[in-house]
Amino acid sequence: MKFLLGIALAALLVVACSAPPGVAYGGRPPVPPVKTATPAGPAGPRPSPRAAPATPSLARLIGQKLVIRMDGATPSADLLGRIRRGEIGGVILLGASITTRPALITLTRTLQAAATQGHQPTLLIAVDQEGGAIKRIPWAPPTLSPLQLGARKCASVSRAQGQATGAALHSLGINVDFAPVADVPASSASFMERQGRTFSSSATETATLADAIAGGLRSEGVVPVMKHFPGLGSATRDTDSYVVRIAASKAALAGGLRPYRTAIAHDIPMIMLSNATYSAYDVDDAAGWSHPIGVTLLRGELGFTGVTITDSLDGTARSRGVSERTLASRAAAAGTDMLLLTGSESTTNATYAALLREAQAGSLSRTMLRASYERIRTLKASL
Repeated sequence: MKFLLGIALAALLVVACSAPPGVAYGGRPPVPPVKTATPAGPAGPRPSPRAAPATPSLARLIGQKLVIRMDGATPSADLLGRIRRGEIGGVILLGASITTRPALITLTRTLQAAATQGHQPTLLIAVDQEGGAIKRIPWAPPTLSPLQLGARKCASVSRAQGQATGAALHSLGINVDFAPVADVPASSASFMERQGRTFSSSATETATLADAIAGGLRSEGVVPVMKHFPGLGSATRDTDSYVVRIAASKAALAGGLRPYRTAIAHDIPMIMLSNATYSAYDVDDAAGWSHPIGVTLLRGELGFTGVTITDSLDGTARSRGVSERTLASRAAAAGTDMLLLTGSESTTNATYAALLREAQAGSLSRTMLRASYERIRTLKASL
């Protein structure tokens, strides 16, 4: 019912805010969050909060950092064991794991139950549900693409799309959406614009619409993840397949930070770091494993206090001729909170073991690992 109400709200607001192309949002306040009691939906009741140990082990500190891809549509005994032991903090569902609605509900229940059985924090279960070309669950909202939302220039429509998407994902047992995209294209050469994944070439409009999507998702109990910090608007090639270096100055990159400044002011809970290198901030390391970008800029200058996560490390590792494990280690050492690993389950298991060995040897700062863990635990406690 909640899912259907969300779609109905989205449809009503499309009519209410159907200004001609080029007419900006007319100042109406955004739709307030829905304040209703949340009964147990098709995906079952939300997991009860779980008490964390006073002094978490290194195994837990490392495990909670990892968001991994699941092989196939049914979780293996090995994967469920890793979840029960706390060796995984989250799972991203990609094509092979998404079949039918009933199967997806069963899957998310099974994954979450494993965390409960192991007395672990709530498991993050994520999808890429941006809309348009990137919509992992084809039958679920959003019904409008970022380009279509950008053409409408209407914050209330964007928020309604976020609400409808959040209601649909929550009913499936999914609690994280790797959206919205906040990249501001610098030109028509932007690969993100060519893929149809951006709202507008205006930083102000992008900030307004992306923030509205995020607010809609949060109102339905789903964590929005704004991406790809500090902005891929100047990138002409896909960072999943190529090594991308952005040579723009800080002044030229400033517009791309505007959506993040807006979202941080509204307590965005999670931000994804890009796989591009930004010479103006760090000549050596891409944002996902750059302390100057992920900590000095994002936390120090912009004031972000939530959880950071890398973009997928699998494709960019191949393009760089290194292992996913190598980039995961560098990201952890740089202070990035969570690591998105989309290689095989065996590869991600090896990455966990390697990171744990590094932590045990003192190569990874326990203080930094603990700070990340506390941010992750706080996020999970909010679900």
